[in-house]
Amino acid sequence: MTSWAGARLRVTGRVQGVFYRQTTRDKARALGLSGWVRNADDGSVEIEAHGPAERLEELIGWCRQGPPGARVSAVTVEWRQDEEVPLEQAPRFEVTY
Repeated sequence: MTSWAGARLRVTGRVQGVFYRQTTRDKARALGLSGWVRNADDGSVEIEAHGPAERLEELIGWCRQGPPGARVSAVTVEWRQDEEVPLEQAPRFEVTY
């Protein structure tokens, strides 16, 4: 059985105005994750993602690079254990404001 987890990320650097949210959404959806991504007032990007732990690890790895034009200086991650939910029942990954 796959371990189901949740992660809260804060990505700092040049991450606003470079399509970071939209490309994060696309990557998370491709991985079958649920959650959201949004810009923070301090210029960082916040992400909350849920799904199989190995897929979250892949998203986190992608976030360390980001889309072309981004310059990521740091990614902080807070992990938590989630209840397992069948992926077909999980909500979608969205950009929020």
